[in-house]
Amino acid sequence: MEISPQSFRFRTLIEILGKPKEHVETTIRGFIDKIRDDHEYILLSERYAECTQHENLWSTYAELEVVAKDITKLISFCFEYMPASLEIIKPDNFTMENHIITGFLNDLQGRLHNVDMIVKKLRAENDVLKRNMKTTIENLITLLLKINSMKVGELSSYTGINEDELKIFLNDMINKNKISILEERYSFKNE
Repeated sequence: MEISPQSFRFRTLIEILGKPKEHVETTIRGFIDKIRDDHEYILLSERYAECTQHENLWSTYAELEVVAKDITKLISFCFEYMPASLEIIKPDNFTMENHIITGFLNDLQGRLHNVDMIVKKLRAENDVLKRNMKTTIENLITLLLKINSMKVGELSSYTGINEDELKIFLNDMINKNKISILEERYSFKNE
């Protein structure tokens, strides 16, 4: 690619978050190598930040200066590499033909619809997993209490669920009249 009057020069930040630290450091360098090898762009400079820890995850970023052939390639860079930020350095002013902005907006809408579909699918799967987990825990509690009445600590040791979280299930099962409590001991209710 050659730099021309239609070219766009820009600064951008690429961020990576994950663990372990070595993986994050390797991944950002590999990601920047991918940009460097992409013949649609010229990578003018790169500067890497130190990897820092945030709770149990590591993050780093690279500040790049890049040249794109035209506005279409600049927009493609945003979709392809998902930079954290972007600042156009040159040109100072530019005009955009309506078919370019139309294409950009249609690509954006397509990607937004795709993301929306993925989120809705994941939400539905999450709801099913939550319902199934709740049923499994209630079934386990029922089986344990059919064997013997127990205190919450005993149930916690058998289920592996901490007492405070387990009490939520126990209270719900009491409200549904599936189990009862007497003197801090939970029992299965025979119907």
